Amino acid sequence: MNTSRCLVALLALALSAPAAAFGRLGNAEDLLNLGQRAAKANQPITEQEEIDLGRGVAANVLGAAPLVADAELQRYVNRVGLWVAMQSERPGLPWRFGVIDSSDVNAFAMPGGTILITAGLYDRLRDESELASVLGHEIAHVVRKHHVKAIQGAMGREFATEVAGDMAGQSNNELVRRFGDKAFRAGTEVLARGLDKRDEYDADQRGMVLAARAGYNPFGLAGVLQTLDSADASDRRVALLFSTHPTPASRIERLEASVGEKLDPYAGQPSPGRLYRAKK
Repeated sequence: MNTSRCLVALLALALSAPAAAFGRLGNAEDLLNLGQRAAKANQPITEQEEIDLGRGVAANVLGAAPLVADAELQRYVNRVGLWVAMQSERPGLPWRFGVIDSSDVNAFAMPGGTILITAGLYDRLRDESELASVLGHEIAHVVRKHHVKAIQGAMGREFATEVAGDMAGQSNNELVRRFGDKAFRAGTEVLARGLDKRDEYDADQRGMVLAARAGYNPFGLAGVLQTLDSADASDRRVALLFSTHPTPASRIERLEASVGEKLDPYAGQPSPGRLYRAKK
């Protein structure tokens, strides 16, 4: 495992990478259409555009923090994640899950179904129900298109300004390159900046429901939040998580108020399996 690396710096590095490293959205016409659609916050992008956008953002993150070199771990997390995702309202997305090589504590959901969890967060999980709850939270972000909406908002403001000032004299290919670059950059910036608190609270509640549907104790999420709440706020490994999410204490309070005893009948559900630990 590599030494600790702050994902704030890693995402900043990804944002400085050349456009060619961001992945492919398709042909030039498709890419321009994506930029134009994203400029209109009230006009949803297609599911395929959502998937392509998410893959470009994922390429950014993986370019800064690659997957942990443990095939069994990656298969295990994909197996748990896919099972939880199948309980969602969008089971047909090309869901992919992975553990990235960073000792920071965080998880990231990309539009279209790519979800990455850091090794630092995975190592703090105590059982499979906690893993399922973390993945359920990120799956809920994808299902609700929280990041898509945030990217659309950012792209809309930037696109409108630049088209007004820079359309004259620019070739179509240049505009395609620049707005494809902006789509991926906007997505990566959303990960670094964080979502609206209401989106995080929404994902907490819906993630618990998905975990319950999948046969897990839904209160695994509360266990993860309690672990995070006990973390030292000065620890740079939790810096990005704490800067982009509501405090763990406030999330626990919100869950107590909104969920209450509704999921108590599912609290006794055993974990379908043991949390995978790499052999030393």
